Amino acid sequence: MKEDFDIIVVGAGFGGPVAARISAEAGLKTLIIERSENVGDKVISGLTIPFYGFLFGPKFIRDGNPPFERPSDGIINYIIKDIEKGDIEIDDSLRVPKPLSPIIAFGYNAYCKPFCEWEVRKAVEVGAILKTSTTVIDVIKEDKCIKGIITDKGERIRSKIVINAEGSKGLLAIKAGIRERYPPETISLADTYDYVMAKEDIDKVFGYSVKMCWGWDEQRIAPPLGFGNGLMVWPYRNSLHFMQDQCLRLEKGKVPNLNKLFKEYHSNITQKLLWWQNLVEPHAKLRARMWDCFEIYVGLNEKLRNMPNHTDGMILIGDAAGLESTELCDGVPAAWFSAEIAANVAIEAIKANDTSKRILRKYDRKIKTHPIIQWSISGRNRYNLRLAQKEHSLKKLRKCIHNGWGLGSLTHFTTPFLKVLLPYVNNDPTIITKWIKMFFRYYQNWFYESYDYTDKRKLRKVSSKKLRKMEKKFTRYLRLIDSLLKSLRKKRKLLSAIIIPFNNSLNTLLKRILPIFEPIYSITLKLLNPISNQLNNKILKFVKYANPSIFQA
Repeated sequence: MKEDFDIIVVGAGFGGPVAARISAEAGLKTLIIERSENVGDKVISGLTIPFYGFLFGPKFIRDGNPPFERPSDGIINYIIKDIEKGDIEIDDSLRVPKPLSPIIAFGYNAYCKPFCEWEVRKAVEVGAILKTSTTVIDVIKEDKCIKGIITDKGERIRSKIVINAEGSKGLLAIKAGIRERYPPETISLADTYDYVMAKEDIDKVFGYSVKMCWGWDEQRIAPPLGFGNGLMVWPYRNSLHFMQDQCLRLEKGKVPNLNKLFKEYHSNITQKLLWWQNLVEPHAKLRARMWDCFEIYVGLNEKLRNMPNHTDGMILIGDAAGLESTELCDGVPAAWFSAEIAANVAIEAIKANDTSKRILRKYDRKIKTHPIIQWSISGRNRYNLRLAQKEHSLKKLRKCIHNGWGLGSLTHFTTPFLKVLLPYVNNDPTIITKWIKMFFRYYQNWFYESYDYTDKRKLRKVSSKKLRKMEKKFTRYLRLIDSLLKSLRKKRKLLSAIIIPFNNSLNTLLKRILPIFEPIYSITLKLLNPISNQLNNKILKFVKYANPSIFQA
């Protein structure tokens, strides 16, 4: 390939195609280089993408029809005190309550490969060029400025800016002299078992919840707490993942035999955990076992966290920039956010005909002040589980789990979430109704398994005055919300003076009131359960039969 480009994006994972689409849409000549023969071949496992990635991520994802396997309404934590005696506590406080669930989702469970393929097709649609089976082995440097890349085929492809989205295992950022190699204690090795299971069985056993298991290390059922992530079971449409992960180094000088440990843990927990033995094992068939590596504690390493993510002619995004979530073990939202920021900074730099560090440092400033990105890479609940393990403290164990994967997460997530949300609403008051339509559209897409690039959906045809009336009412309510928010927008000074300062102290306030509020909240949900179920059934029925056009952005 001899032609030159404005932007070269290295890597077609979750972040790269986003940067490529935004760049190509702006009229820049954009190339995506992917080392695999097929997009997604190196990310064949799955994950839960949290809802805020869709709310605050790229517009084409929020307003589109991306493929996912199942909406998720939250997390059920199993705290296994004694697996032999069946002594298990459950913390299922982090769940979207009915009647909102599963329409309003906590996140969306997806296989990485089809999702990345969908993103790449969206980038190619607007003019980006895809080049696969090509590995970038080095960069072209002229006067200390990066001017393109060198491939394993000996090609020298020039560009004004390189956006590095090659992930945590890539070496390009190191060769470019931007970052250092991630140390073993920040890298986790994941062992994933992929099972086929009928959708109706998954619906009964899991519903829409991810299950997470935690246990003391002497039980040999989960990786030592704090070093890994315990065990996670993700339900998809008609399959599920059983995953455990472990940092490549536990203590200085100690490297565990992870293959041996993983086999032992998996055997012990699947043979002793009753809900797995009774409800899953009889209906599940092992399809594959997969291994993957990803960074997990890069954001907790002060030196790595403060390293730049740019240089003359290059920007790092997603995992290549160490933006993996320490708490949720999920870097997709940060990959989307950083890709969008990188593309916009690159577009601005190219228009100004200046791709130096002086201009590109704006990217780092935006990353380091993005509330959700910084929250996601700095959470310490999983890391602090090692203290509970070391002291064998059930109190600390409960606290870390509740604050990381229970309702206690509100005490550190609420402020950054609202700091991102408020400017969105301020800039575009109609964004709220766009989000509502997104949730409803996503669920209808999931129900009919109808996404972009799939066969035309076959809606269940129901023609009734009642349904038409409900559709009109839904549309009318959304218009009312739009009108209300537009009128509030005029009171911007009042909102800035009251809401923003209050938002800054919300995390602190929630730490104080949550212990009082949570029991009341739990009792209220139980009391309202019969009514909630009835209303939930009506909403689900409406979404299944409603005209898809009313959910379009």
